[in-house]
Amino acid sequence: MTQQDHDEQQPLRHPAPFEEGADHEAEQVTLAVMAASRLIVALSARALASVDVSLTLPQLRSLVALHTCGPVNLAALAATLGVNSSTALRMVERLESLGLIDRRVNPDNRRQVVLRLTPAGGELVERVLSHRRAEIRALVERLPAQQRAGLVPALRALTAAADDLGLDLTDETGRLAGLVDNPLNPTP
Repeated sequence: MTQQDHDEQQPLRHPAPFEEGADHEAEQVTLAVMAASRLIVALSARALASVDVSLTLPQLRSLVALHTCGPVNLAALAATLGVNSSTALRMVERLESLGLIDRRVNPDNRRQVVLRLTPAGGELVERVLSHRRAEIRALVERLPAQQRAGLVPALRALTAAADDLGLDLTDETGRLAGLVDNPLNPTP
């Protein structure tokens, strides 16, 4: 179990005592966003578990990257996932052995290998993302309409605040980094 897995399984704890002058409201929002993040990861893991193939979340991220970006070479996949090429290669080999990824020589540059989803890989990604979306929707539908409506501007404001961090959340790489399609865009 990684430290991140351990942290994600821990219950929400009360924050450490604040320093004088600390922004209590900002800390409460921070804790709520972190809890929501753990919820999304848990729903993603549950969606992944709903398929018959045994995959890890990083392997699914690789499939989602290929699904979103189309055929790419190994270096581009590694960069998109934020891993080194040897890690990406091991993932690709595992996914290829499952019949989910296809490796072919690039006809324009025979020294380069192009990675693509197989039809089975594309279908698996669609099933997992559809399952996750349905679970998130069911959860959102449990909220009273007023609270639901309040989430949209709050989440958009949070996303807009990320602009100052140099994150381009409309960029494919930014969306893939968290295995999250654009949740503020209702069309897939």
